[in-house]
Amino acid sequence: MLPKRIDRQLVESRIGAYADTVASQDARGDIYKDLIGFIPPRIEARLAVTGALDPKLLDLQEQMREQAMYPKCFDVKTAQLMLFGMLLMDMNDAVVLHGIAARRAGASWEEMQAVVSLCFLFRGLSAANRGAELLATIAEHESKQADPA
Repeated sequence: MLPKRIDRQLVESRIGAYADTVASQDARGDIYKDLIGFIPPRIEARLAVTGALDPKLLDLQEQMREQAMYPKCFDVKTAQLMLFGMLLMDMNDAVVLHGIAARRAGASWEEMQAVVSLCFLFRGLSAANRGAELLATIAEHESKQADPA
């Protein structure tokens, strides 16, 4: 369910070298590794491509993401649970990443199911089914991280 990684060397050779002078590509990626445990491929692509072609925009995007995703009034777990619910309501494929982030921030399975149940009230069985599938996928992801074989 998790998408395939990009080839950073290929991007650099075909599109251009990372040119952001504010932060290195690895430093930009570390924020995502801390939150999710890895850099999602679409984000990795945005960092590499936009970092090469429009590094100022990349910096602005990351500033806006940080400002919106880490409000002072919510802890990371609460913000990630809300994002998990919003993305599940929208049936957005990024929902799994925010589910992983919520779990890494301390969300229990009970809290995750409660968010799925809230979505069910307004989105129906499709959200309940997708939510259960996502929780199973996240559990599988966690088991692989705990026991990398």
